[in-house]
Amino acid sequence: MTVLEFQSNRRPTVGIEIELGLVNAQTLDLSSSFAALAERLPEGAGSHFKPEIIQSVLEINTDVCESVKEADQELRGRLGVVEAAADSLGLTLWWGGLHPFALCRDQQVTPDERYLRLVEQLQILARRMVTFGLHVHVGVDSGDKAVMICDRILRHLPTLLALSSNSPFWEGQPTGLQSYRSKVMELLPTAGLPPLMRKWSEYVWLVNHLASTGFIETIRELWWDVRPHHNFGTVEVRMCDMPGSLEDTLALAALVHCLVKSLSDDIDQGAYQHDCHPMIVRQNKWRASRFGVEARLVDEFTFEAKTLPRIVDDLVASLAATAEELGCTAYLEHCRAMAAGPTWADRQLAIAAETGDLREIVRRVTREARISPRPASDVTNSAVPPPMGMPFLNEARTPAL
Repeated sequence: MTVLEFQSNRRPTVGIEIELGLVNAQTLDLSSSFAALAERLPEGAGSHFKPEIIQSVLEINTDVCESVKEADQELRGRLGVVEAAADSLGLTLWWGGLHPFALCRDQQVTPDERYLRLVEQLQILARRMVTFGLHVHVGVDSGDKAVMICDRILRHLPTLLALSSNSPFWEGQPTGLQSYRSKVMELLPTAGLPPLMRKWSEYVWLVNHLASTGFIETIRELWWDVRPHHNFGTVEVRMCDMPGSLEDTLALAALVHCLVKSLSDDIDQGAYQHDCHPMIVRQNKWRASRFGVEARLVDEFTFEAKTLPRIVDDLVASLAATAEELGCTAYLEHCRAMAAGPTWADRQLAIAAETGDLREIVRRVTREARISPRPASDVTNSAVPPPMGMPFLNEARTPAL
């Protein structure tokens, strides 16, 4: 059996990973251009700009940061670099959990040995991984604590999904869900909500047996909504759709940072772990994916169905002291505005209903999310005829949900 050593963090550091789509600025469809983009990035920047299994996906990550404010500064700098490189290639960046109309069959797989093996193993499920998520790492001081936090944070994950929901379309069709990305991810055999594991030794046992029985080849193939990361010494929360703005991204990161720190403090103080039945979490996750901030989530203590604004107000208030300690109060407070809506999924649906053109969703979101000033010749303003096969909504310009 492999012994997994958890790399202890003595401080609750934070790291953020964002996944963005590479979009052809004229057609507004996804573009398998990661390799070309990487050539335009500064030498030695590879560790901060990474490929994914599909070549139209770009991951941007921060270093280990002491605060969300520090991560904010890093992301703004790196986004500026990427936007300049993308401009030179006629590309723009998509901020959303799924692209509204891109087709899986048109995407190219990254020519990497691991990714090619996953495509062979997972077949169509791997080719459907045209998804974009937000991952937040928070440092903790032991493997046992990391596993306990993963168990205890489960009840909060549906709230994070509801706030971030930003994927109402799939291959040109309205899905009726606010977060269809979360359902696409659940198709993978080792994705979705993790099992309750209680302590580090149980997690190590599970990983070893999944590997020895051939379910996984590496620990990186556990795509759970939250997981311990032994190499980084973190709890990694992976539940969120990619929001439509950096502001919302940082608010969610602050919420995760505060939650993990608060749960860590509870463990240090000997707080009893109240069991939350996995089926309640699963049903709340479904409600969040279906309804976004309009969802009513069941409280695992009282079994009362509560509105998202009420849940978030209570949560932000309970985390106020933690946020002050971590220096992220303003970021955390923004979650209240997000809970009031509309979600980014709502905004996508509204644009589609207004224009009947799914390209207009991409055009507006990519422009509004941009960090640096737009170039003088902004090709996204051009009136481009739709390519052959471009899906549109029905003539009434209302999604047929």
